[in-house]
Order: sequence, then structure tokens, then C-alpha cells
Amino acid sequence: MAPTRTDPLTLEVVELIGTVVARYYEEYDEAAAAHSLTGAQARVLGLLSLEPLPMRRIAEKLKCEPSNVTGIVDRLETRGLVERRPDPADRRVKLAAPTEKGARTARELRDSLTFAREPLAELSHGDRAVLRDLLRRMLGESVPRRD
Repeated sequence: MAPTRTDPLTLEVVELIGTVVARYYEEYDEAAAAHSLTGAQARVLGLLSLEPLPMRRIAEKLKCEPSNVTGIVDRLETRGLVERRPDPADRRVKLAAPTEKGARTARELRDSLTFAREPLAELSHGDRAVLRDLLRRMLGESVPRRD
């Protein structure tokens, strides 16, 4: 018999996932505040530290309205953490990219986040891979076969 959405194990897993997410965001907001940033500003800066992005892509990744992203990028730009530059592939498009100060701040933010990193460090590489693959399956992503 397949488990239902209300079986005790499923309810416990859902509760644990919610607790992990809430603690992660709480720590992220605290780390952001230490840099006088909002959580949203810190998340945008973190995304941009991986690669410059147009506002539309930032909004898609954060699941919010592009107009919100514009305001966040404006405030980050005012603080010297982000700059707008033309997209080399399409000069009509502007990319938001971290400045040197912004990249340093994003690194400091990432380094200060211990909640997610420390418990994961206690798991073996194999356990982390299984967890990653299970999370990908939950999100409907394909998981590469490892024979």
C-alpha cells in the first residue's frame, strides 16, 4: 500500500524540511543584517556572485517580480556592491554583476553561513549525494544514474 500524504512519516519529513528551511533563512537574514543588507539583497548578491544576470533571470530564480529585483539592484548599486553592464551577447540587455566589493561581501556572507554547511559536513560524501539526489527527485529533476 502506497503511503498517503497524511501518513505519519510523510508528515514528519515535511515538518523537518520546513524546519530546515526556516533555520536556513533565519541564519541567512542574520548574516545579511551583519552586512547591513536585507535577506533579499543578500540573496541577489549571492546569485550574482555566481554569474552576472539580467533582471528577468534574477526574478525567475528568486520567484518574484522583475520590478522588485530592479529596486534591490538599485540599492545594491548605490552601495557599490553591484554594477550594471551591457550583455556581450546582446548589448540591448543589461546584466547586473557584483563589483569587487560585492564579490567580497558575497564570499563573507557565504562563509558565515554555518547552519547548512556544518550538519552536511558530518554526513559522508555518499550520504550527501543521496540527499542531493532525493531533493532533485522531489523537485522533479532527473537524477543521473550512477552504476
